[in-house]
Amino acid sequence: MAFDYGLDFDSIDFRERPDLYRVGRGEQGVLLVEPYKSEILPNWRFRTPDIARESAETIYGQFENYRQADDFVGMDMARKFIQMGYTRARRYANHQGGRKYREDGSEYERIEDPEKSESATVFKEYWDRIRKDDDYLQRKREHQKKYG
Repeated sequence: MAFDYGLDFDSIDFRERPDLYRVGRGEQGVLLVEPYKSEILPNWRFRTPDIARESAETIYGQFENYRQADDFVGMDMARKFIQMGYTRARRYANHQGGRKYREDGSEYERIEDPEKSESATVFKEYWDRIRKDDDYLQRKREHQKKYG
């Protein structure tokens, strides 16, 4: 089932209502689902490889803490932030200032910022680790089977 953007995200605590959470595709809902957004977002940074490494390690630690608490929604939200660390760092590695398109719709020239590229690689390593995590994948299947 697709991510439901029609929910009242300002009033739902998804820790109390995991039945309303949908995994969706990619990073859908990453900046909407509380209380996880408020718990994870302050740790999400990718400006330099060192900052990205600290960020990815911290968020992965949160992923593990959510696992210990048997909180799949938290695990999935941590995965989304790690995935977003990769995609945003790649965007900044490829496009000065992170802007891909001009106002007229044409694409800016691609660049290669080695520092942002390395930041992306850091997040990609953690994202790959989660995507291969059998426990996470099983919990994801169970959540989707139970709630959609």
